[in-house]
Amino acid sequence: MPHSNFDACIRSCDACAVACEHCATSCLGEKDVAAMAACIKLDRDCADACRFAALLMSRGSPFAVEFCELCAKICEACATECEKHKNEHCLACAKACRQCATDCRAMAGKAPAKTPSKTATA
Repeated sequence: MPHSNFDACIRSCDACAVACEHCATSCLGEKDVAAMAACIKLDRDCADACRFAALLMSRGSPFAVEFCELCAKICEACATECEKHKNEHCLACAKACRQCATDCRAMAGKAPAKTPSKTATA
C-alpha cells in the first residue's frame, strides 16, 4: 500500500490535526473554559488520532485501514461536540473533522485490508 495512493487522506488528517489543536488552544481562552472541557478533550484525541493515521498511511502500515476507520469515528465525535459551540474556531474544526472523516472512510474503502495473520492455536 504505497502512501502516494493516500496523499489526499494524509493531507486531510494533517489539516484536521492542526484545526483541532487550534480549537483546543482557542477554547482554553474562552470565558467559561469549564463549558469547553469536552470540546478540548475531543480536540486533543482527534488531533492525536489524525496524526497517527497519517503516520500509518505514510509508512504503508497494514493497520492503516483499521485505524482510519477508528479515526473517522473520532473525527465525527469531535465534529458533533464542536458544532454545539458557535465559536468560529469550533465551527472551523467541525468542518475539518467532517472532511477528514469522509476522507478516512474513503481511504479505508479503497485500500485492501492487510492485517498480520493470526496464528491459530490448538
